[in-house]
Amino acid sequence: FIRLTGCPLRCTWCDTAHAFSGGKRMALEEILAEVDRYEIKRICVTGGEPLAQPQVHSLLGALVEAEYRVSLETSGALDVSKVHPKVCKVIDLKPPASGEEAANRYENIGYLMPEDQIKFVIQDEADYAWSVSKVREFNLMDRCEVLFSPVAGAISPVWLAEKILSDRLNVRFQLQLHKILWGDKQGV
Repeated sequence: FIRLTGCPLRCTWCDTAHAFSGGKRMALEEILAEVDRYEIKRICVTGGEPLAQPQVHSLLGALVEAEYRVSLETSGALDVSKVHPKVCKVIDLKPPASGEEAANRYENIGYLMPEDQIKFVIQDEADYAWSVSKVREFNLMDRCEVLFSPVAGAISPVWLAEKILSDRLNVRFQLQLHKILWGDKQGV
C-alpha cells in the first residue's frame, strides 16, 4: 500500500481516520525508492482519498512507467477521468449508512473499464438493498468486477454472503483480510 493523507469525506464507519492528517511528506523519487525496496510488482495507492492529492497523477504515472501493476482505491467522490489508463480503478460507491451518499459522483461509472472494480461497503440491510439497486440501475455486473464488503462489526459477513448467494448476484464477497490476520491496527 501507498497510503496518502487527507480525505474530504467523513464516512460513519471509516476505519482509516488516522489518514485524515499527519503522515510524512515525501518526494516522488523517495516514494519510488521506498517501493523498490520491497521488490514487489503490485502497488495499491489508497488513502484517505488519494485523488485529493495534487500530485497523485504524477505518482500513478511514475509507478506505471516503472512497470508496477497499480490499483487506485478512491471514494468515488472525485473525478477519475484523468487516472492513467493502465491503473485499475477501485471506486467506492457510498451507501446511505456511510453518511456520504450525496458525495457519490455517478459520472465516474462512465470511466469504468472491465479490469476496474466498484465496491460497496455495506453496514445494514438497507445498504444492501441500496447497493443491489445501484448494481442493477447502472448494469455494473456487465461493466466491471463488483465487490460487496461488510462493515467490520456492524453486519454479519455470513448474512451478507448468504444474501449474495440467495439473490444470485455475480459480485465478489470481500473481507478485510489484513484485519483478520493482524487485527485492527494501523500500518497493516
